[in-house]
Amino acid sequence: MSKRVVLIVMDSFGIGEEPDAADFGDVGTNTLRSCTSSDFFKAENLAKMGLLAIDGISTAKRLPEEKIKPTGAYARLRESSMGKDTTIGHWEIAGLISPEPLPTYPEGFPEEVIKEFEEKSGRGVLCNLPYSGTKVINDYGDEHIKTGKLIVYTSADSVFQIAAHEDIVPPEELYDICRIARGILTGKHGVGRVIARPFDGESGNYARTPRRHDFSLLPPKDTMLDILSENGKDVIGIGKIHDIFAGKGLTEYTYTTGNEDGINKTVEYLDRDFNGLLFVNLVDYDMLYGHRRDIDGYAKAVAYFDARIPEIVSKLNKEDILIITADHGCDPAFMKTTDHTREYVPFLCCGAGFEVPEGLKRGNLGTRPTFADIAASVLTYLEMPKEEIGKVSGENIL
Repeated sequence: MSKRVVLIVMDSFGIGEEPDAADFGDVGTNTLRSCTSSDFFKAENLAKMGLLAIDGISTAKRLPEEKIKPTGAYARLRESSMGKDTTIGHWEIAGLISPEPLPTYPEGFPEEVIKEFEEKSGRGVLCNLPYSGTKVINDYGDEHIKTGKLIVYTSADSVFQIAAHEDIVPPEELYDICRIARGILTGKHGVGRVIARPFDGESGNYARTPRRHDFSLLPPKDTMLDILSENGKDVIGIGKIHDIFAGKGLTEYTYTTGNEDGINKTVEYLDRDFNGLLFVNLVDYDMLYGHRRDIDGYAKAVAYFDARIPEIVSKLNKEDILIITADHGCDPAFMKTTDHTREYVPFLCCGAGFEVPEGLKRGNLGTRPTFADIAASVLTYLEMPKEEIGKVSGENIL
């Protein structure tokens, strides 16, 4: 029977500030702790995998030690890359560490970038400042509709975001405009992602639609996705995975409309006979709740996923493993900014019946120096040649 790895990224589910959090302005952040302050937080199955037994865990509702009794393997992972964004986080999970941060634009994009973008897109630009994504469409939406100019904004992350009302710029046209921007934003201005942000509604009541699309920078080196696909394994991306890696290394992919859709599609794929990696991003934690600083919403989303984990585990074959992790933090209680937060992330692993398959480690694997241990572990478990495993950073911890 084929071995399968299901790797699920709870986008932004950090578990406490990293030692260098001060360098990022994120002292005191802890996404998990903030979520547990909500009455809606439930994580019985994540706890069974080891979440509440990880090194350094601090929550408002920590379970007594005798009630944790995790059956999985668990660890705390520190980010080695110089960043706290989705692209760099996922690249490191896949074995590619980024020692230099991607460019950010706290004062907006330079004139030469905006001028070239306006010329090639055929449309003017509004805003060009760091901005909340929900606030920017309400502050500039009316002018956008009146003039047809594009709302361009950024954040603390390495992103060039373009918002447009779907009645003014249909999504497919907006995607083409984003491709133009992606072609411009290379070299020293090579931002991690160009993001299409369609919205609809009327003045005073604009809302973003689910037709967001990310156009990422191509990973500069091969990742575990390339190694697996080049060695005959299936590499299936669910959600934003295709966009984050610009399709590089994937053999198949599907987009999602949110967490529920992503979980449903994960379950559907597990009914198929594939051989390799199912790589899933669940984006709602970050997009709908973290950035919007919605503690209860974030806690409810964790509880919903937790309730679906037994369904996923029930679909695992004897030699399949489930790994749950995150790509950065986005503490919904941190009010200094609405940006991502520099945090450790969890590593949770189990197999069928919530047990670790025979031959793998169980229990506390400690604090690890890099997210890239996931890549090395996945490649080792899927029996890639040693020289191939050596192409990624990190060590096998399973």
